[in-house]
Amino acid sequence: MPALIESPHRGRIVWLGRVVRPVGDDLIIHGEAVAEMPLTFAGFAGEVHSGETRPACARVRDLHPRGTTIRNVRQLSLVSAEEMAAVAAALGLEEMDYAWLGASVVVSGLPDFTHLPPSSRLQAEDGCTLVVDMENLPCQEPARTIEAARPGHGRAFREAAKGRRGVTAWVEREGVLRVGSPLRLFVPAQRGWRPDSI
Repeated sequence: MPALIESPHRGRIVWLGRVVRPVGDDLIIHGEAVAEMPLTFAGFAGEVHSGETRPACARVRDLHPRGTTIRNVRQLSLVSAEEMAAVAAALGLEEMDYAWLGASVVVSGLPDFTHLPPSSRLQAEDGCTLVVDMENLPCQEPARTIEAARPGHGRAFREAAKGRRGVTAWVEREGVLRVGSPLRLFVPAQRGWRPDSI
């Protein structure tokens, strides 16, 4: 019996990008678009979030001291084109530049994208498979980046992006992602956690 069930929902990659250097003291994200993304088990070579391991950060502060070497399940940042359009509208922008977000993969066509169950899989035509880790909570860096690019529009990002910031993911199967490629969605074959059900 498979542990993952293929969903009838299909997505499509509409944008790919990378962060070319770490966020500095200015808290500005330096992202750029790419046409394709060759992925290894370490992620996208040359991207600041690549690597099989990473130092622990604020996301896992209740588990590990900052700087502790841990498995890198934050190799990629995935967002929904539809959710980002809603965030852009809330910020008074005509459109969102995905590079401002440090996005790796922008997907269209999958509803309620930010709330995909952890451990879901997104699989490209060549078999390249990404594992959803968890929701990517809104942070200050995109807000500062948007504000620098479009003064007066970035400060409200954290509030506008709540529940719409996308997910982090890691590479389960190597391959190449390309703009325009379809993605199949697989979800865990288990019920939601109910701690009071025992």
